[in-house]
Amino acid sequence: MSISIPSNKYLFPIEPRRSALLSDLWQYQLSERYISDAAIRHLADAHHLSVIEVEGVASFYHFFQRQPAGKHTIYLDNSIVATLKGSEKIKVAFEQATGARTGSVDASGTFGLFDTPCIGLSDHQPAALIDFYPFTDLNEKKVKEIVDLLRQGKTAKEIYDVPDDHLRYLPDNNRSILFADENTGEAVGKLQAHTPESILELLQKTDIRGKGGAFFSTWLKWDACRKQAASPKFIICNADEGEPGTFKDRVLLNSQTPSMLEGMIIAAYTVGATYGIIYLRGEYRWLEEKIQQNIDDFRAKGLLGVNAAGIKGFKFDIRLETGAGSYVCGEETALLESLEGKRGEPRIKMYLPVEKGYLQLPTVVNNVETFCTVARLLQMGLSEYIKRGIPGSPGTKLISISGDCRLPGTYEIEWGMPVLELLDLCQADDPFMIQVSGPSGHSISMKEQHHRICMPGAGIPDSMNCGGSFMVFGKNNDLLDILLNFASFFKQESCGVCTPCRAGNFIIQRKLAHLCHGTGDSADLQELKKWAILMEASSRCGLGKTAGNAIIDTIEKFENYFSQRLPETGNTGIRAFDMVAAVQEYEKFKPLAP
Repeated sequence: MSISIPSNKYLFPIEPRRSALLSDLWQYQLSERYISDAAIRHLADAHHLSVIEVEGVASFYHFFQRQPAGKHTIYLDNSIVATLKGSEKIKVAFEQATGARTGSVDASGTFGLFDTPCIGLSDHQPAALIDFYPFTDLNEKKVKEIVDLLRQGKTAKEIYDVPDDHLRYLPDNNRSILFADENTGEAVGKLQAHTPESILELLQKTDIRGKGGAFFSTWLKWDACRKQAASPKFIICNADEGEPGTFKDRVLLNSQTPSMLEGMIIAAYTVGATYGIIYLRGEYRWLEEKIQQNIDDFRAKGLLGVNAAGIKGFKFDIRLETGAGSYVCGEETALLESLEGKRGEPRIKMYLPVEKGYLQLPTVVNNVETFCTVARLLQMGLSEYIKRGIPGSPGTKLISISGDCRLPGTYEIEWGMPVLELLDLCQADDPFMIQVSGPSGHSISMKEQHHRICMPGAGIPDSMNCGGSFMVFGKNNDLLDILLNFASFFKQESCGVCTPCRAGNFIIQRKLAHLCHGTGDSADLQELKKWAILMEASSRCGLGKTAGNAIIDTIEKFENYFSQRLPETGNTGIRAFDMVAAVQEYEKFKPLAP
């Protein structure tokens, strides 16, 4: 197999060879359906690395298989929303249709069947990826039809479901920002009337902040990068939207790619960057072709390359890189390590990315929604933008909604909307607990239904912030089951570098399983809370710091639930014999129906 770094006369002449390692591993995975020992040795030679170094990278990512993964590789979503929507029945249907047990390949080598965390399709559950193409709203009949077509020689690309964006709500009276009418190139066409300083002033006046949940001031980040003397500089779009329950960036990538690219161009002009990279999550590989076509179109129109956007002396180009299944790569320094062809482990925070980011050079990292918002700001202008939202929180926010509601999908709301109004819009079914901003976010009860959704520091009484998603859980759901699903996710996705996160997530998962089985008591809850607080205080990156948020919140806000759900303190750990639970392991090994 030929291994090379993609390049053209504009594109990244300074990148070291190792930066192509992720792409090269993907070439083997896609063509051979796994990464063999021979492939590891070949890549080690090609990149002048040791076999152990390449093995370390390949083993880090979920979608790189070291054993044959089947001619058709099926990844079934096992996130909490998928589970609530019946993914267990779909798993059985796939096992019966393919003859493969979950976690293995069938005897013929045709089908590999594996579990995977959220695939960004929570509004289309149950869902799966087959050969990295999405199949949505699954039922037993549909599973059989899909498998039959694949057996007949159809490819996943020929038969996959193009997910509906489910754009459920936009602000009234044409007040949408992100989905307003736009003409490609209109935003960057206004750059010539601006200086970098005037763009920073616009960002400061509108108080646009990072839209991924950290809410860091965009103008401060860009200004800090602009002031760095080192060059060249990089603009990186973090499209690694891995938070379970979140899919808003998927919608933007699918329908608003030009806005994202224009936002990156504006950032490059402002900070003096030469190169841009879009880091796309592996679960969104099916969007690669569309995104690449948009990049090619921008080049053809002169919006990228030499004298980009018609500005003499402004040189900027963008390339696309695809991750391989790692939640922690959503953390910006882990993403940078991944782009450099390494394991996606968060860096020690000695320097900010704007100081020493990609290749230790000044780098701006923002997410898809942030870049789209900046492009629309330049398109519509300051006076129009600040008409949206409320004082202290101007503008709009995209929120992905899923779970126990009749209208799951994407909602663009103006900042300041009360929680209850959003729940009414999505037709939530008897909501009990809402998980805001994914498992790493916060849990709220209906006592907070009148709180207004605002940016942090807006000075609004009874307000809360939201990084991008609501998972709605009705009263029939067991909170312990939800927390166990979250804990299992964090245990699996922890990079394992720091002890608080590595050990803490393992212990939390085991303690929650203990409680779910009815052998724990309220003392275990307090121990769980202590572990969550310890991880928050001492973990190396955001994964460990936020993994216990839902535990702390639910223990504090749902005291009545836990008092009814758990035995009284002093429980001996002895429980009634449960025949169903006792034979569960046996059931896994029963012969499959022909």
